Amino acid sequence: MGFFDRFRSRADEAPLPGLEILLEARGLTLDLPGLPALIPGFEAHRKAEEREAWVDAVVENHALGLPLPEPWVEAQDHLLPEVVPAWRAEREGRWSRGFIDGLSQRIRVGDVVMPTAWLALWDQSADDVLDLALDHLRHRSEDAFERLPSGAYRSPWRDGLDAARLLLPEVWQGLFKDQHPFLAIPEADTLLAVPQILLPKLMDEVGRSLKSGAKPLQLAVIERIGDQLMTARLQDPHPMSAPQRELKHMDLIEALRQQEQDLDPALGRPAGVSMVKNSQGKPLTVAHWTEGAPVLLPETDLIAFSDGRGEPLGLFSRQTLPRIQEIRGEAVAIWGPRRVRYEGFPTAEQLSRLERVATAEQMKALQAPAKERRAVARPGSVPPANVQGIQGSAPLPQNLQGVGLGVQDPE
Repeated sequence: MGFFDRFRSRADEAPLPGLEILLEARGLTLDLPGLPALIPGFEAHRKAEEREAWVDAVVENHALGLPLPEPWVEAQDHLLPEVVPAWRAEREGRWSRGFIDGLSQRIRVGDVVMPTAWLALWDQSADDVLDLALDHLRHRSEDAFERLPSGAYRSPWRDGLDAARLLLPEVWQGLFKDQHPFLAIPEADTLLAVPQILLPKLMDEVGRSLKSGAKPLQLAVIERIGDQLMTARLQDPHPMSAPQRELKHMDLIEALRQQEQDLDPALGRPAGVSMVKNSQGKPLTVAHWTEGAPVLLPETDLIAFSDGRGEPLGLFSRQTLPRIQEIRGEAVAIWGPRRVRYEGFPTAEQLSRLERVATAEQMKALQAPAKERRAVARPGSVPPANVQGIQGSAPLPQNLQGVGLGVQDPE
């Protein structure tokens, strides 16, 4: 037998698996809406493992309850980027990529947020798809920013994609020549920018956006240092450090409130979270732990303990909770901010080991209705809670009201 005869006598290669057989093995059929238009993409794969991966993407998409996408040649014209809170991206489980602390970038295809599975069905990389989405947005972003009476600049498009233009520095970086810019995206169709000297005006504009009843995106302001964007880290004694901290706390509270909807009730009671301010005006987050059921505790500055009847037991530093070694928590598997589950409730002796910030009486004063707090704090008197440097937080914006220390401030 000659040398070439050995190659001619090789056994035929195994045939590639067909789409129908692969789908049936996974409990699906060929009659999925939108599948026929995608079949040429499946047949273009000439390796069995590539075909398996393609069908697995169909299964993943079906499990999400999403329609199959258009073929790439049509879908590529409908790509646009968006920016969302990181907790929302994690919760919804579509393709996303971290952008800056607290924010993620995603891709929309028409009205649908793109899942990871579509990349496999299109045989496209995430980088290429995102670049094309950004290019589409760039072509829609040629108008000039509006200068508001406050001196802040606001994006003019108001098309629900203004916040996504944070991803396009060329759109806003030329607003302030040689000045340190601060930006804000309080809602999806608002991008605000100011030079450093007008940072207080930027926070005022964020407040006005909240009062308008808009659905918040991120309240904390953003700064650009060199070529890097980040959530502004304003440290004391910066005059805007406390307002920025409060905005960040409000973002956290909103995430926790959304998270409560997905927590398993069998695990226990999710601890509500509110804010108070110390005598220096520094805002602090407070988790509420009531006796009588397991609690799902988030990571806050303080814990407000109450007995089974709802009577206050005092405010304590959460960081000192490990001093109660008899009560150990277990992390909860949930998207977004971390929570720890505790089954027991501290005894009076165990509470005494913690660093106390406010007594039971002071905590009760914080829970009083706003009118009562104002009466106690009239000129010539000292609010009981100020004994330990804690005072009631100012009324929250409408969308976050009702998360005070047990009582909503009336308008």
